[in-house]
Amino acid sequence: MKASRIAATGALAGTAVLALSVPAFAHVSVQPEGSAAKGGYAVVDFKVPNERDDASTTKLEVTFPTDHPLASAMPEPMAGWKIEVTKSKLDKPIELHGEKISEAVSKITWTADGKGIEPGYFEKFPVSVGQLPEDADELVFKAIQTYSNKEVVRWIEVPQEGQDEPENPAPVLALSAAEDGHHGASSSGKASDSDDAEAASAKTAAAEPADSSDTTARVLGVVGIVVGALGVAYGVLAGRRRTDA
Repeated sequence: MKASRIAATGALAGTAVLALSVPAFAHVSVQPEGSAAKGGYAVVDFKVPNERDDASTTKLEVTFPTDHPLASAMPEPMAGWKIEVTKSKLDKPIELHGEKISEAVSKITWTADGKGIEPGYFEKFPVSVGQLPEDADELVFKAIQTYSNKEVVRWIEVPQEGQDEPENPAPVLALSAAEDGHHGASSSGKASDSDDAEAASAKTAAAEPADSSDTTARVLGVVGIVVGALGVAYGVLAGRRRTDA
């Protein structure tokens, strides 16, 4: 009985360590550099991790929201990537800086002309966007990630409040309250847009190592499995010895 309890305890400990240490799979996300205030402009980064061990990410397609179209969306030039900006006609023109805008950016596509994002790395894709809506708390950007082995992952599921995160969640940009100088940016929006674009262009976007926390979690997970396996093996051997005796 004692040996069986030890085996069960070891297996349970291994399972617990594994459950607590293995994070949810990383996914394409979007975060502002600083803040993304309603009515203002911002530089946002689309963070793309490579989740495969045997393929590189070679293409990213980001679809821009149609319910709150953004008249200005300027990607930062990136070494190793070809960038294509697609614009579409708006069903209802919007006003920006006192002018009627009849088309807006509907999609931006980054295609690698080199190695892309290799296994174990992630990359950020900066875009200067605006004018951000004043009547929304968040913007949803659906993304499609393509790997060098032709695998396609669609990050297009919209998270719903009060529900578990979907398997392939779409990137969601949370908007903060309007700030002084941003709210009603029609008079100063051009300067803000230009400043953001210059700031984005000045930043060098390079592939970066994946977060060390992911590596640590994986190591802990493996340790948990080993501990559980040793516990089970000990219990079996102990049981056999008692039977032989």
